[in-house]
Amino acid sequence: MKGPHGVPDHPQAAATVANPVIAGFHPDPSVCRVGDDYYLACSSFEYFPGVPVFHSRDLVHWTQIGNALERPSQLRLSADTLSSAGVYAPTLRHHDGRFWLIVTVVADGGGNMLFTAADPAGPWSDPIRLPGLPGIDPDLAWDDYGTCWCTVAGVGQVRIDPRTGETFGELHKLWSGTPGAAAPEAPHLYRIDDYWYLLIAEGGTERGHGVSIARGPAPDGPFEPCPANPILTHRSTGHPVQNTGHADLVQAPDGSWWMVLLGVRPRGGTPGWHVLGRETFLAPVTWVDGWPVVGELASGTPDGSAVADRDDFDLAELQAYWISVRSRPADRCTTKERPGWLTLRARGPSLDDPDVTFLGRRAQHLKWRARTLIDPTRGRGGLAVRLDERHHYEIEAGDGRVQVIARIGSVRTVVAEHPFPAGPLVLTVQTGGPRVPGEARAEPDTLSFGIEGLPALATLDGRYLSTEVAGGFTGRVIGMYAATGTVHFDWFDYEAMP
Repeated sequence: MKGPHGVPDHPQAAATVANPVIAGFHPDPSVCRVGDDYYLACSSFEYFPGVPVFHSRDLVHWTQIGNALERPSQLRLSADTLSSAGVYAPTLRHHDGRFWLIVTVVADGGGNMLFTAADPAGPWSDPIRLPGLPGIDPDLAWDDYGTCWCTVAGVGQVRIDPRTGETFGELHKLWSGTPGAAAPEAPHLYRIDDYWYLLIAEGGTERGHGVSIARGPAPDGPFEPCPANPILTHRSTGHPVQNTGHADLVQAPDGSWWMVLLGVRPRGGTPGWHVLGRETFLAPVTWVDGWPVVGELASGTPDGSAVADRDDFDLAELQAYWISVRSRPADRCTTKERPGWLTLRARGPSLDDPDVTFLGRRAQHLKWRARTLIDPTRGRGGLAVRLDERHHYEIEAGDGRVQVIARIGSVRTVVAEHPFPAGPLVLTVQTGGPRVPGEARAEPDTLSFGIEGLPALATLDGRYLSTEVAGGFTGRVIGMYAATGTVHFDWFDYEAMP
């Protein structure tokens, strides 16, 4: 069955999609297709390496193939870089036989930068800087004459030379979105049949988030808005996926159209707390009278994309999903010093410090358990769940004792302590349900910390490690850290729980 644009309709397609397609803190998805292969990139904010890159053959099952910004020459985030600053909103495109990635780096010495690669798995080039391009959320689109148009949040546009970073002329205002709607941002420009389409997010990235679209005869307009805007929003609904927006369109080889977008899964009582960050979702798109119509966002969840559940640190290089806070100096984080172990050397004295030595992975499930075998003989460190410097929980071993520590806003406290002989031990953290399900103030979950083989030392309220409490743009990251000296970790295990 063909739609008005001569592409197949797929009214049943949404039923086959288990969302989110990339679970956990993977926001601001941008997608492109090359032949039968899809590639997708996400924001990474204050974490290093930056911009995770994924591959899929069906838009549903994604595998991380690398990180675009993995060298200090590509990305330098100093200790002064605030949490939820750093790398914003990539656009990933394929043009003229190469992959192109443009991002905004919110940090000293940052700005808008462009990177290229022959292979999306890397290596990616060092940055091509665009000092004449203001704003965030930059997009790339090429017209039939080879002119490259860059559109930014606001929504403004300027022509650029993507090989040099030169801009031509002043930023031209295109469209401000729906009158009265806040924050027109995340623009993406496409040539589809007879029109140029301008897709944006608006309403802010919280509960009012939505997707709107306009079309015009040329890449620089003029643009007329879709009469059905917003074409996607879950604001003021009871849908289990909220904050839907920051979308990108892609056409499949069979001619069907799809939208990737970010959303969150709030839980608990009022107002609802989301703890995994903004995740990547998928929805089908059909065309009616030359406008895209977004199908149902199926909410059945696979609860996580495929990643290794256990890392024994037997490889010389770390897996692509491991991330650190702002930087990862090789002399502070290595698997090469003690074969089969991860070695962390302390910088900042705790997770309160923006310069902490930390290696973590994004939490991707609503219920999960993480464990690690730690040897703190020559230092002190542990297993942590981090949202930012002011919101984290951890279990820390060293100096003959194990402590559970909570940092909530301006308050830092040791909530439990247990003596333990020197030497290796297994630390654990596990999520559980709210203490009083259905109660108006019920937490989204609880987190229990302990030593394997013993009762939990402490169970803490999960709402304080949520975006609704902490603010910002990220989600929970679970990992290992060193607070003093040198700490070794033999393995790390992460698994979903029923």
